[in-house]
Amino acid sequence: MRKILNKWIDQYFSDEEALFLFLILATGLAIIVFLGAPLAPVFASLILAFLMQGLVTWTEERGVPHLLAVLLVFLVFLGFVTAFLLFVMPIAWRQSVNLFNELPGMVVQVQNLLLLLPQKYPDLVSEAQIRELIGVAAAELSRLGQWVVTFSLNSLTGIAALAIYLVLVPILVFFFLKDGDSMLSTFSSFLPEKREMMTRIWQEMDLQIANYVRGKATEILIVGGVTWITFALLGINYAALLALMVGLSVLIPYIGAALVTFPIALIAFFQWGWSGDFMWLMIAYAVIQALDGNVLVPLLFSEAVNLHPVSIIVAVLVFGTLWGFWGLFFAIPLATLVKAVVNAWPKVAQHADQEGASE
Repeated sequence: MRKILNKWIDQYFSDEEALFLFLILATGLAIIVFLGAPLAPVFASLILAFLMQGLVTWTEERGVPHLLAVLLVFLVFLGFVTAFLLFVMPIAWRQSVNLFNELPGMVVQVQNLLLLLPQKYPDLVSEAQIRELIGVAAAELSRLGQWVVTFSLNSLTGIAALAIYLVLVPILVFFFLKDGDSMLSTFSSFLPEKREMMTRIWQEMDLQIANYVRGKATEILIVGGVTWITFALLGINYAALLALMVGLSVLIPYIGAALVTFPIALIAFFQWGWSGDFMWLMIAYAVIQALDGNVLVPLLFSEAVNLHPVSIIVAVLVFGTLWGFWGLFFAIPLATLVKAVVNAWPKVAQHADQEGASE
């Protein structure tokens, strides 16, 4: 067993560059796992700076000095964050509170509808099964209520954390945009001179991650904004809250759209019943989803991520469970990174074996 293990280590870790890459990946994973919470503002700032780097580069290509380009993009970023916090979030929060207050009435309506099923279909479902289902739903709503109470009691801690983010993140974003190139040069100085595999992986990942992250952020804004305008024009309740859910649902391929469809249909049904307004809303929502999948996504993601759908779903489940929102956001880029490393590693090992045979 030891002989087999030693042979495997010699084959895949005898190369200096492969060993360095393994140490970098292991160190990065350890930092995220053990220091992810305290360094969350730093990671968020890195992501935001990465999103805005393309706009800084675009501004510089038009003859604007680097510092002025950074300042202009940074001011746009501050304006967007301010507008989101002052206009979108208060409306979404107020609608969330109203929805929670109306949940008991909705539960009563659902209960009355479900109790009609045993009368119409006695062979398929019994009244005892319906009441058991209602009991489970009531227990889950009770847990939700307890969570809301706990959240409100801990709001002071949440406000303090939000204040830290509002102060630290903009400062870090500015310096990452301003001094990002020098930071990368400093980091590169610690790497070995021979880094062909690292360069190949970095070039592949830089293009795909840049395309994916910026495209996904743009998709969230466009889909959420169009949905909000459409829902507001159609007059559905909680339009801002539902639009926020639809915008964030694009983070979860194949699953997000299906999950968010249920609350939209449920709220529309409680508001209008089986009416023409309900049908028009669902048709409009289906058109938004169709345009997103068939028009917007091909336009935004010019470099397709060559991953099997099963790999994408597994990546979303694994990284979403580990790191929550950011795990969902970066599930596909992380899966692409794993694939790029796996594809590049055997080539280095084979190259090393060939060099040993020639000597």
